[in-house]
Amino acid sequence: MNILYLAMIVAGIAAVAWGLPAAHRVKRPFDIPAALLVLAGVVAALLGVLLTVVPGFFVN
Repeated sequence: MNILYLAMIVAGIAAVAWGLPAAHRVKRPFDIPAALLVLAGVVAALLGVLLTVVPGFFVN
């Protein structure tokens, strides 16, 4: 288990936890980066979980 993968999971969860409420509270043009941050957080968290559970997933 690599510490980088755990950091990806924590950062992804933190991005989702901040971005979801921010996407609804912030005014119209500034809610788009918050929504994109939520998407990036979900991707980072899922990738971190995948690499933690299956360490050699991207290695041939």
